[in-house]
Amino acid sequence: MRVRTPSRGRTAAPALLTTLAALLVPLGLAPAATATAPTTPATAPRAAQVYEAEDGVLSGVTVGSSAPGYSGTGYVEGFDAPDDQVTVTIPDSPGGLHDLTVVYRAPYGQKNTALRLNDTGMGEITLPATDTFSTVSAGRVLLEEGDNTVTFQNSWGWYEIDAVTLAPVPPRPPHQVTGEPVDPDATPEARALLRYLTDGYGDHILSGQQDMAGVRWIEENIGRTPAVAGLDMMDYSPSRVERGTTSQEVENALAWDERGGITTFVWHWNAPAGLIDEPGREWWRGFYTDATTFDLAAALADPDSAEYALLLRDIDAVAVQLGRLQDAGVPVLWRPLHEAEGGWFWWGAKGPGPAKELFRLLYDRLTNVHGLHNLIWVWNSVDPAWYPGDDVVDIVSADSYPPAGDHGPVSATYEKLVELAGDRKIAALTEVGSLPDPDLLEAYEADWSWFVTWSGDFLTDGVSNPREHLEHVYGHERVITLDELGDFRTHGGCRATHTVTRSWGTGHLAEVTVENTGDTPLTGWRVAWRETGGQAPGSAWNAEVTGDGTTVRATPSAWNATLAPGASTTFGYLGSGPWPDDRAPAPSCTAG
Repeated sequence: MRVRTPSRGRTAAPALLTTLAALLVPLGLAPAATATAPTTPATAPRAAQVYEAEDGVLSGVTVGSSAPGYSGTGYVEGFDAPDDQVTVTIPDSPGGLHDLTVVYRAPYGQKNTALRLNDTGMGEITLPATDTFSTVSAGRVLLEEGDNTVTFQNSWGWYEIDAVTLAPVPPRPPHQVTGEPVDPDATPEARALLRYLTDGYGDHILSGQQDMAGVRWIEENIGRTPAVAGLDMMDYSPSRVERGTTSQEVENALAWDERGGITTFVWHWNAPAGLIDEPGREWWRGFYTDATTFDLAAALADPDSAEYALLLRDIDAVAVQLGRLQDAGVPVLWRPLHEAEGGWFWWGAKGPGPAKELFRLLYDRLTNVHGLHNLIWVWNSVDPAWYPGDDVVDIVSADSYPPAGDHGPVSATYEKLVELAGDRKIAALTEVGSLPDPDLLEAYEADWSWFVTWSGDFLTDGVSNPREHLEHVYGHERVITLDELGDFRTHGGCRATHTVTRSWGTGHLAEVTVENTGDTPLTGWRVAWRETGGQAPGSAWNAEVTGDGTTVRATPSAWNATLAPGASTTFGYLGSGPWPDDRAPAPSCTAG
């Protein structure tokens, strides 16, 4: 296990700034000659500065003026080839972190542009469809003292760039994330995991890898093990099962949980019906919009229709698999309907309204009908028009596939997610092609909770993620690997031990010891464990103990709510039914 330094917080000491500058020199983001990182002079804040794109260096693009509403003398158009780009020079900068805003037009639908700062990749910027010149945040950029360059390179073309605006930004204030799940009946394991993620948010990032073959490749080639395993409910989709698919993903999740890892599931939901099944649009591509005729909007509009019944059938089928995980005490970072706003999957093909309605249907049916409370609900879109609501989302997230070898912090996307949820939800990088550099994540205050690198060539081709970069990421002090994860179920300096002291034909007597294993006082605590087999709690002492048929929860009395480091307290209860010899609950214990 690597020794980890304490959190450095948001106020950088001079020595830290010197270190940061040294880290960024090889990346072209800080001047080698300076003794400290560049800072804005301690005077009145500098006003935002506007730089016209048509004044930049053009490559494969031209200056246009036929569309009304541009600033300056024109705008840059003609992004239709992979290498088309415009480079704008930012002269005489004092340096430091700045908000970058792009003035653009995208009359042919939503587009993407690849951003480069001083010829270093900074990820992609999504340009929402608009017939008029509009603005979009490109996130934050860390400028050097002196001249800097900002380049926009064609990614998904046919858009126009009018100008860019740069404004200095103050340090990020503390996040407002509470760690309280949206499901009031969340299992102890789910609560403990969300609390673990909340407590580490902004201090570190958890490493993750899609599919178990990718996890093994990391172990064999990099010598580390990711903390998060990405798995897929795809082959449990009924329209695939009826064509012969089988899946071991739940078994993979159970085995991964035994190793102490965190599990996240996506669902490439094969359309319930209407699979086209012809060359190029085969049945096994049925999660793609162009491979099915299934109409989500029409299905949702008629709850009595056969199509609506098929939606429920599919949800119920996946509920069986998620229920197996709940029975085993496995919490799941659950990310259904991913990338909906892109429209390339059928659940996003009819726009934001049906996608949001389907997400809420999923939440209601899995939670309230099937009683699945081991799920932490992860939404996967940055556009506010698609957001299904704070009441059904625990974590906001995005997927990022920048140009191969671009290890920027994906800052623009992160800032959009912070804004989307008012900084009240954790933000995660749930799929990524080229991994961001952890040094840049810290410098840009892009506090991604975890990343999951996609499998296949993104991991192994040596271009998207060269071996030395993977070693840098997995060896970084800010990146958590499996061996550093610890037991998230007992996170926060709080540990609970359940002991049955006596059992007889109609009841049992139990004691629970709560211990402060941290080095600071524990003010308030909550203990919970799964209730099975009819062993419901009755009268209790030294704590308030309640059960709802699924979960037993305990909170302290006034006199034992605060525990000094190393201190412990014990509470007990009288339960119904005899206690089975083979059952040994592992209670979660969280502070607060």
